[in-house]
Amino acid sequence: PAEVGQVRQWRAEWPRTDFSRHQVSLTEILSGGPPKDGIPPIDHPKFVSVADASKRLEADEPVLVFAEGGDVRAYPLQILIWHEIVNDTVGGRPVAVTFCPLCNSAIVFDRRVQGTTLDFGTTGKLRKSDLVMWDRQTESWWQQLTGEGIVGRMTGQHLTFLPAPLVAWRTFRAAHPGGRVLSHDTGYFRDYGSNPYVGYDDPATQHPFLFRGAVDGRLRPMERVLALLQGGAARVWPFAALEH
Repeated sequence: PAEVGQVRQWRAEWPRTDFSRHQVSLTEILSGGPPKDGIPPIDHPKFVSVADASKRLEADEPVLVFAEGGDVRAYPLQILIWHEIVNDTVGGRPVAVTFCPLCNSAIVFDRRVQGTTLDFGTTGKLRKSDLVMWDRQTESWWQQLTGEGIVGRMTGQHLTFLPAPLVAWRTFRAAHPGGRVLSHDTGYFRDYGSNPYVGYDDPATQHPFLFRGAVDGRLRPMERVLALLQGGAARVWPFAALEH
């Protein structure tokens, strides 16, 4: 009954989504506040040179880096934090550059699934405090942290993870002086460089925003970790341990 109620609420905004197909409980999916694409993805990204980007970026600011062939691009988190998804094509490969501010998870995926190139947006919803994306071709919903289709026609499908390190701006500009950098000219007015989530990642926070699961006491809830998934096994290392 709870899932039926959820679908009734969502149907007006999501008439094409096949809610009869899902592999997670729909009651786990919560509204984060914004409507569909209320956090607007960037569909036609523009890029500037390293020299131009240096006028806006501090040396230690984080940028997400993706390269395909000789095409090397940096996506500053100061922009991604306001848009969460960039639909781009790099070196001929269609990719989705994604960032969930609530999880600090910056991930790049290949946008091709079953021979179709998908375009992604933000649902305005969260599952386990993580961004739930949607694709415009089937209006299926996808978990950003796992790249897995969780609701709709694409349920059970997996996006391909692509290597994309998160590095300091100084590191990128030194290694790739000819690289390209996502421009502030996004078509939207946002206060790039400011943080709309001030205080969210306070290490003293005991229960993350809109997280409804049981809190694992082995680490603090907002502890930053390096995660590795291999062959169905998962392991994490706290940043505090990696400092040594």
